[in-house]
Amino acid sequence: MFDNIFNAIEDWMRELLTGMVDSSLATMVTGINEQTGEIAAQVGTTPSGWNSSIYNMVKNLSDTVIVPIAGIIITMVLCYELITMITEKNNMQEVDTWMFFKYFFKMWVAVYLVSNTWTITMAVFDIGQSVANSAAGVITGTTNLDISSVVAQMDAEMATMGIGELLLLALESLLASFCMRAISIVITVVLYGRMIEIYLYVSVAPIPFATFSNKEWSQTGMNYFRGLWALAFQAFLMMVCVGIYAVLVSAMTVSSNVHMALFEILAYTVLLCYALMRTANLSRSIFNAH
Repeated sequence: MFDNIFNAIEDWMRELLTGMVDSSLATMVTGINEQTGEIAAQVGTTPSGWNSSIYNMVKNLSDTVIVPIAGIIITMVLCYELITMITEKNNMQEVDTWMFFKYFFKMWVAVYLVSNTWTITMAVFDIGQSVANSAAGVITGTTNLDISSVVAQMDAEMATMGIGELLLLALESLLASFCMRAISIVITVVLYGRMIEIYLYVSVAPIPFATFSNKEWSQTGMNYFRGLWALAFQAFLMMVCVGIYAVLVSAMTVSSNVHMALFEILAYTVLLCYALMRTANLSRSIFNAH
């Protein structure tokens, strides 16, 4: 009689703990699949496609607030260029006609760049999006874990465990699930933070573009342009991170050691989060942007 009662309690506890582990694991796997899918979707989106309301607001601010300031900077730069050009020619003792053609050409280029700043900056991100989408097509691995197969392997392994080990596994799965949610939030912050940085960066684009017409001042514009390319190609580096993550996840086995498999999933996701956070600095160092 008592044996039947104890067996029933053990079966009830085993079923409860197994259900807790399966639920936590399903939540983790679903979160991984959703998060990696969001990464691929986010990095392949241009500023105009990510949020049209923010895009239009930033464009309007750039056109109405920043462009007039850029016009003032162009005037200062061109005046400085004219004074330098005149003094370099022995106070106009060695003046030729060609130098004035050169000066007017620089003036035209400066005005053209500022007038078309938004088009140029968006073209850079269109190229970055194209590269990221091409990389997504090359990456053959999938980041989606099959929940049913993972749970089936886990259940088969848990059937051989005692109550104490099942209890420990349930606590581990709860901890891993909580950590996964925190990592998911960090990844979302990284993705959204990159897009907000892009909007902030392009909003003031006319000012550094106004410095291209002078050799000394153009370092400001060149450094800005390198930073623009770094932001655009950060999307490609993020896709490489997702591809590496796909290879690691696809090679993972659950049946050998349940405890190790649980923390392997967590460790790979932590690694993905860390790699995504490093892509900004890596992209800037590649393009030598300060």
